[in-house]
Amino acid sequence: MRPQTEVTKRLLRTKAKMTVFQQPPRKVNHMIPHRTIRITVIMLSFLASLSAPAAEPELRIGKFSSANLTGWKEQTVFGSKKSTYSFVQDNGKTVLMGKSIDAASGLLYKVDIDPKTYPIVSWSWKIEHTLRKGNERTKDGHDFAARLYVVFPRGLFSRTRAIEYVWGNVLRKGESARNPYSKNVVMIAVDSGDEQAGQWIIHSRNFADDYRTAFGEEPPKAGAIAIMTDSDNTHESSTGYYGDITLLPVAKGEEPKAKETKQQTNNNGSHPSPAAAAPSAQNQK
Repeated sequence: MRPQTEVTKRLLRTKAKMTVFQQPPRKVNHMIPHRTIRITVIMLSFLASLSAPAAEPELRIGKFSSANLTGWKEQTVFGSKKSTYSFVQDNGKTVLMGKSIDAASGLLYKVDIDPKTYPIVSWSWKIEHTLRKGNERTKDGHDFAARLYVVFPRGLFSRTRAIEYVWGNVLRKGESARNPYSKNVVMIAVDSGDEQAGQWIIHSRNFADDYRTAFGEEPPKAGAIAIMTDSDNTHESSTGYYGDITLLPVAKGEEPKAKETKQQTNNNGSHPSPAAAAPSAQNQK
């Protein structure tokens, strides 16, 4: 019989080996260190900042209610006297008054607007009366108490196009016609006659849709928005009042709906704040 000590040693060796192989595996910490989480958050925030910024809800260009004509430039018509534009109070509101006595000139504001981003122009206006001899279909009668252009440069000046929103003299509301001075300008009567003269009218037009309808193709970038009160062809007088002019986007994923929404204010002058403007219909009456 082997000594007890030898048996004891062998048992101890066997137990030690079994202990080594039977030890449970170490737990692996799958948690992400706090510093890694912070770095990940910072990187995601940085990448998000590189994305294209969302379009502003509106672009206020004609800030007439603040008596501000910054950026607006006078545009004269060759051989004609100048219309006058000044700020006046209308029932406690500041508005821009255009006045013409056998004169013709306008104001324009240059822009660089993608119609896919800001396809809507919104403004308000009123007139004292239409022109007695006004007839927008003829050169001799082509005068307006109020009109607003959205201008689309296309390289050469002779190729420049425009949508011309007018307070019609003989054109009925909703009618359109080519400008007698240029086939590249399409007039759209958004108001007509004297029935609503003296009342503020608000308009919101999808000028991109109006361009497609008028010219049968996608609109290029808009280069200007202009306003004009004139009476040089009829040799009469005319007065128009303009509120703010604003360019608006179409909500993401929203299809353009009606081309225009219109709201009429009361005669007490409590019209909503007007909109902003853009730029350049030079000498195209």
